[in-house]
Amino acid sequence: MSDPGSAELSARRLMEDFAVRTGLSSDGTQHRYLWTDAFALCNYLTLLRRTGDMRFRDLSFRLIDRVHHVLGRHRPDDPRRGWISGLSEEEGERRPTAGGLRIGKEVRERSPGEPYDPGSEWDRDGQYYHYLVKWMHALNRAADVLEEPEWRTWAVELAKAAHAGFTYRPGPGTAKRMYWKMSVDLTRPLVPSQGAHDALDGFVISSALRVDDLRREVDDLERMLHAAAWATDDPLGIGGLLTDGAWVAQLLGSSSSEPERLEPLLAHLVDSSVVSLEALARTRGFLRPLAHRLAFRELGLAIGLRAWESLFAAAAPPAPVDTAGARLLERHVDMADEITATWLSPAARATATWKAHEDINDVMLATALAPDEFIRV
Repeated sequence: MSDPGSAELSARRLMEDFAVRTGLSSDGTQHRYLWTDAFALCNYLTLLRRTGDMRFRDLSFRLIDRVHHVLGRHRPDDPRRGWISGLSEEEGERRPTAGGLRIGKEVRERSPGEPYDPGSEWDRDGQYYHYLVKWMHALNRAADVLEEPEWRTWAVELAKAAHAGFTYRPGPGTAKRMYWKMSVDLTRPLVPSQGAHDALDGFVISSALRVDDLRREVDDLERMLHAAAWATDDPLGIGGLLTDGAWVAQLLGSSSSEPERLEPLLAHLVDSSVVSLEALARTRGFLRPLAHRLAFRELGLAIGLRAWESLFAAAAPPAPVDTAGARLLERHVDMADEITATWLSPAARATATWKAHEDINDVMLATALAPDEFIRV
């Protein structure tokens, strides 16, 4: 990464502005969105470790509390009240993730009798499995960095709640599948299709939690991976594949690794990532005008490339990094600098598409600039 000092300063400013704008360090209205807040928590942990500034410790604690008390509870415009898990106030405080966490969309979820409209569904609340996985990962990192083991317990309980709510069997004796989007209370699917990478994300992060209590869930998720096709030309999806691959490589380098499970998975991830990067190049998407590009999707790719860049630069990288496929990936890591330089420019950040997604863009740009805790398992 070029000029790490300047990158860290930019990340710090982005995250300080985000804290003010979303009501985290100000008296403003709370704007909590689970995906964005998961990246934000990892960013505050990174900045704490890099700078020693205890304000980032305070922001980490505050963000966890706010996410659980906003997204773990019913919306103000919902007739239901209290924790979405249905637990009592006292029990909900002890187990804030027991019923999952809302996405944080602006519009209430679709009512049970309301017809499905794919155009408006993106703006409606509910629960996304892949967002829950990102929060599991962020809680796990926070438990390590801030030495709060209860947060890992909350991450495990969230993994269990998500698995129970999102997975199902289409028929007797069939393999389990997973819904894309569930209702706030996890009682009914809002989008019945399965996300291309959801089971993969769940398997990797549930494995990273390293607890025997998730063995059944991990086994179920692993079975969903068989014959999976993950290649994509979507930059955000490619970034997810790269990040999952880097996490699997780290797990293989740990003393508690299961190489018989993880080595074939890593090989598949590397191959899928290489194919995906080649497909992305053919789309020539980075040549379109900035006003027609979505920054956070490209920044997701930059974050995945940062994860592999970190592996390649390590003094003692995991053995699986030294493969022909991984060396093909190494040729692409400089693209992360190109992406972050593009979106750091004032012209790019003045576009309407940047402003329309300012929170997620700022936070993911900060992650691409200072990725340490997000890319670590």
